[in-house]
Amino acid sequence: MSTPLPLTVPEAIRVRRTTKRFKPDPIPEATLKELIALTLAAPSSYNLQPWRIVLIDDPAQKEALARAAWNQAQVTTAPVTFVFAVSVRGWEKTLDTTVKTASELGAWPEKSANFIRGNVPGFMDSLGDKQREYAIKDALIAATQLALAAESLGLNSCFMNGWIEDSVKEVIGARDNPDIAIALLLPIGYGEVSYRYAGRLPENLTVFRNKLS
Repeated sequence: MSTPLPLTVPEAIRVRRTTKRFKPDPIPEATLKELIALTLAAPSSYNLQPWRIVLIDDPAQKEALARAAWNQAQVTTAPVTFVFAVSVRGWEKTLDTTVKTASELGAWPEKSANFIRGNVPGFMDSLGDKQREYAIKDALIAATQLALAAESLGLNSCFMNGWIEDSVKEVIGARDNPDIAIALLLPIGYGEVSYRYAGRLPENLTVFRNKLS
């Protein structure tokens, strides 16, 4: 049997459904590597890439993570759950690498590289407590990219915002690290059942031009 062609982005968006129970089938390693590569291609503010993504596939770790998420079945039935954590001030250690890589690839000329080096630290410090919010927003963009990439490759997913942050941090080994925050859990696998489209509110209730009305 031939392997089906990947879905286009519009196709993946249209057919994706939240999946609560998964088959035990493992994700092929080549597919998992492709998913990771597509996730890491996501954009982020100043290209700082604050996400710190932990793949949970060990049975004991899955059980522990499920307990941190009120024992929701998708965590234990999915072959892999991606924990999207963020390092709020990780940029302090990685900024030089970010600038060096972009410069070597020709994406940032010297003027741009110098601007980033000279201005990003002050800007990030000026955000104060909002640094956490900025980092989480970037991680959510990456998680959305992963969900659509998974759907395009015949996999299913479940965005999860139901979990206890301190407990999730303990599972991933960051219990006492105040720099780490949790943005999202995203189980990925082959759905056990198909889900019907639940519909959306009428566009006139949720989409506006220039001002809310």
